[in-house]
Formats: sequence, structure tokens, C-alpha cells
Amino acid sequence: MRRHASVVMTIAVLAVTILAFASRPAPVQGQARQDVRVAAVPGEKGGQDLFGAYDIVPNWPKPITGLPGHDKWTWGAGQSVFAESPNRIFILQRGELPQLARPATIKLPQLGPNIEFPNFRLPWRDATVASPPGRLEKSPGVPGDDLDVGMPGVDYRWEHCIVVVNAAGDIIEDWTQWDKMLRRPHAVYISPYDPEKRVWIVDDYRHAIFIFSNDGKRLLQTIGEPNVHAADDKHFYRPTFLAWLPDGTFFVADGYANTRVVKFDKNGKYLMTWGQAGASGRGAPPETRPGYMNNVHGVAVDPQTRQVFVNDRQNHRVQVFDENGKHLREWSFGPPPSDIHLLIVTADRYLWAFDRGSSKMLKYDLNGNFLYSWGTWGDFPGGFWGVHGLSVDQEGNFYVAEVDSGRAQKYRPRPGANPAFLVGKPVYSAWK
Repeated sequence: MRRHASVVMTIAVLAVTILAFASRPAPVQGQARQDVRVAAVPGEKGGQDLFGAYDIVPNWPKPITGLPGHDKWTWGAGQSVFAESPNRIFILQRGELPQLARPATIKLPQLGPNIEFPNFRLPWRDATVASPPGRLEKSPGVPGDDLDVGMPGVDYRWEHCIVVVNAAGDIIEDWTQWDKMLRRPHAVYISPYDPEKRVWIVDDYRHAIFIFSNDGKRLLQTIGEPNVHAADDKHFYRPTFLAWLPDGTFFVADGYANTRVVKFDKNGKYLMTWGQAGASGRGAPPETRPGYMNNVHGVAVDPQTRQVFVNDRQNHRVQVFDENGKHLREWSFGPPPSDIHLLIVTADRYLWAFDRGSSKMLKYDLNGNFLYSWGTWGDFPGGFWGVHGLSVDQEGNFYVAEVDSGRAQKYRPRPGANPAFLVGKPVYSAWK
């Protein structure tokens, strides 16, 4: 009898429990999920992080058309940018291009049926194609005259290759006295370990590095022999970028033609080099051997470990070496269309790279673990088209120079942005 009562009681409890659960209102679909959020600004509703953790600063820099005698001219290919401070930013460009209104769309039947140009919303001029220089040499050892690009004064003007702007984008300095010395200015820097804040310009067509006083009035030193290319201790062959160690030792990515990294002491004395030419040519597979490179188009250092990170561009990888060229590790940026233009190591010890193929900024830890990416292609304000230079100032503002769009841009961190999504500040050691 007791057993029968116990069974009856158990059945009754189960029935009540089932009834209770059955009578509960069903949750709205997805209401109880804990979705993973990757928004640059935590808690934000809507939007899509079009420019990552940043807002674009409009009308920065101011147009060159505002300069006397320049009402018909605009920025040429944007090669590099460097922020000495939020109020002094260097912009490096390959001359000026005609300021033109967007042309009306026309049919091009000579190319094929239903082909027209320009297409709706797409860019209509590529500044890196339109800007000088032209061929490196007219004949072996004879520099080109750039007439293969067009007529000076009509198709381009070789002026204002180095300008300095302030926080509002006003041009506050122009270094036009050096325009004729430059042929293809590629990158601009100030070493974070130099209390004199000397300004370094890498010119890959001159095969040289020019070092100026901070005010631009004096050329202090030239490394490499202008217009002479080789692969020895005194010459480069189209060098591209630089990076420094805390003791002033620096490394040169050399380069478009040479396939090596060159190490110098703080005074510019040659110390050593490493790197060999990888397999190249049409149909050649990406090089996988350590230390073999094709198109050395970027170099960065981690001051803490003194490791050197090299952008082996054509082989879609970064190779990591100790400071004397011993291969330590590497990782791939992915197969084509990946095309890394440059890379930096920030003070918080992350590696950021810009991929021209995907038009994205890429963030990695120093072991190559992929962490984040942002950016979208376009020549509208905030879009990326051919970022070839980047910099961050002391306030966290982010700057880019674009060869294809022909411009520089400034981005401001969005209020409440997750710091992990912001490009880290550079090392500041000898100056702030």
C-alpha cells in the first residue's frame, strides 16, 4: 500500500512539473543567446565599424589648390606619412597632378561591347600610375627623364614632394628646396631614439637615404650613392623602408631589386647584410626557403627582443630574424590577393600591416597569431586605396598615405573605442 502511494505521488509530481514547463511562455528566438560581440565600441547598436575603431577627420589635409598658383593642381601619389606630433605631420608625395572634375561616362566600343568608363562610384584615376617617375633608367647607368610619364607642367608638376601640416590640415612648411634632388621619395621617418629629430627620406630611384635637419634647412648625410645601384657595402638597389634599435642601430629593407636587409650602426657605418634572391619570374611558386626573399618591402623591429620583422612581399610572408640575420620563424599573410605594402611593430608589441590586396589593416601578435582586421576599399573619405605609409601620433590619431588615391588621411579614435582595436602608438624614447 505504501509502495502504491509512493508511485502515485511520484507520478503526480512529474505531471505537475511537466505541466508547469509546458505552460511557460516560449522565449523570443535568440533572446537567451549570449552572442559574441566584436564591435570596436562595446555596447554600440547599429553601425558596422566601417573604419574600425576610428572616425575619419574630414577635409584633412587642406587641398593644395589653396597654395598660390596651385588652383589647378592636387596631391600626387601619397608615398608616406610621419607624425612627429599631433601638430606636425610630414607627408611625402610624388609631385602634383592636375585637379580635374570627374569625367562624364563614355562608351568604349573599341575595347569591346558594353564597356564604359568611368564606372559608377568607382575611382577614375590611379595616382600612382599618373604620377612620376617613369622608367628608372633610359639606358644602363643613365637615369630616366620621366618624359615617358607625360609633359611636366601639363600632366604633372614635380613640386611639394615634402610638406608638413598641422592638426587642422593646414600646410605649415614646404621643403620645395629639395624637390629636384628627389626622384621617387618612398618613406619618411624620424628615429624615436634621436634627440635631434633628424628627418630621414628613403628614395628608391636614387638608391639613397637622405638625412636632414629637423627644420629641413640642411642636408646632413647621404647613405648610398645617388643614381648608382649595387649590392655591396656602399650601395643600395631601390631601398624601401627603415627601422631602428634603441642604440641607434638601423636596418634598411633593400628592396625592390636587391633582396636583402642591410644593418648599419647609429652613425651610418655598414655592419652586415643578409638575404638571398628567391625564385622569381612568371609562374614561379612562392619562395619557402628561410632567408630567401623577393621584393623586400618593409622592415620593423621589436626593441625588447631586438628581433627584425621583414616583409617578404612577393612571397606573402613575414620572416623574423635576430639582429644578425639568423632566421627564427615566419608566417604567411595568406595567398593572393594578399599584397602587404608595409608593416610596423608598435610600442604595445603588436605587428600591424596594411594589405593592398584586401585594403585592410591587419593585427598580429609577434608570433603571427591573427587578431583583428579593419578597413574597406574606396577613394571616398575613410576608404583605403593603396595605403603605402602609416603613422600614429601621441594622441592616438592614425594617419595614412595612399599611392592610388593620391592623398593622406587622418583618423580620430572613436569615443569609447576598445583600445585593442586601435593601432598602437610608436615607441617614444629620446623625444616626445
